[in-house]
Amino acid sequence: MQLEQGEISPKVKIFISTGEVSGDLQGSLLIAALNRQAQATGLELEIVALGGTRMAAAGATLLADTTSVGSVGILESLPFLLPILQIQRNAQKYLQQHPPDLVVLIDYMALNLEIGTYLRRYLPAVPIIYYIAPQDWVWSLSQSNTARIIGISDLLLAVFPEEARYFKERGASVSWVGHPLVDRIEEFPSRVQARCALGIEPEKLAIALLPASRSQEIKYLLPVMFQAAQQIQTQLPQVHFWIPLSMEAYRRPIEQAIERYGLRATVLAGDNKQVLAAADLAITKSGTVNLELALLNVPQVVIYRVNPITAWIARYLFKFSIPFMSPPNLVQMKPVVPELLQELATPENIVREALSLLLNPQKRQQTLADYKEMRQALGESGVCSRAAQEILQLLFSRSIS
Repeated sequence: MQLEQGEISPKVKIFISTGEVSGDLQGSLLIAALNRQAQATGLELEIVALGGTRMAAAGATLLADTTSVGSVGILESLPFLLPILQIQRNAQKYLQQHPPDLVVLIDYMALNLEIGTYLRRYLPAVPIIYYIAPQDWVWSLSQSNTARIIGISDLLLAVFPEEARYFKERGASVSWVGHPLVDRIEEFPSRVQARCALGIEPEKLAIALLPASRSQEIKYLLPVMFQAAQQIQTQLPQVHFWIPLSMEAYRRPIEQAIERYGLRATVLAGDNKQVLAAADLAITKSGTVNLELALLNVPQVVIYRVNPITAWIARYLFKFSIPFMSPPNLVQMKPVVPELLQELATPENIVREALSLLLNPQKRQQTLADYKEMRQALGESGVCSRAAQEILQLLFSRSIS
């Protein structure tokens, strides 16, 4: 695309690549911001993507749905290798036949590093922006991934201050825009509104259970989480559990588990805004939802488990070690929320931490104070607009050079 100074192309093609449920959410927020800014400047955007239904609803044409081919761990990823490889090949073929004006990669290292490397080799003139880089700055097993991320990126749009510092110190071109959930949280109902919509009476205790956005989590997290919920229900008879579905495919195993453990629980499909906003406490997997809960001032217990063999290999062969797992703790680099990882994620430990947050006012107030401090490190509102502006500015600067 060759433009003279001051000209604006009537149509711009952007390719966005991400995966998993969280990536689909982040991609949808970015697409909405890109479309708003394009409309304001008279620019026509064509967005083609690897992502999910939220990105499609925001205006992207999906090349493939990648929300169901995500995993964490070595053994856990094996069933998805062939599907990811097929998606990768189809994407590379598409990019070769239909070169975009710009590419945005969002997290999802397994696929995006390969796509970025392919673009650098065969379409070197296409600018690449990495938005929400993989968390190499937290748990890099080798510097090679960091080098690859930097090597394929013309610009990194960081969402965490520590992420920006890490990549900048290693020579990347970085802009810290803040975390997009700061924008998303403005769309949530208030606690009163959410509880009214769900029919939760003021004196009722509502606990959100968030076991899975990946299939492996149904296997490794759901049983221990529901066992803990069963024990909490015995001790607090007034409790009711609320379980938002991240994917419809998980409804049957979740409903079967509710029956098996005799839980008083409601499963809700669709957006999880009301459940999160209404909750007194959440017991949750590690992920983006931890930040949503923190921004809503909902205390939470974070758990995570992988295949025991994966855990052994990571610890003893790769010497894998991380300071924290959940995003609120990573923002502050301190234990803002309790994390129970692998063998520590037992029903007894979950119950102990949950009851402490529910029944110990001092513990609860400390959590809320830490949330407030964390919120200040996530940037001001308008994150998605800043990210979109950076993307379009790079596109424009390349066009007139």
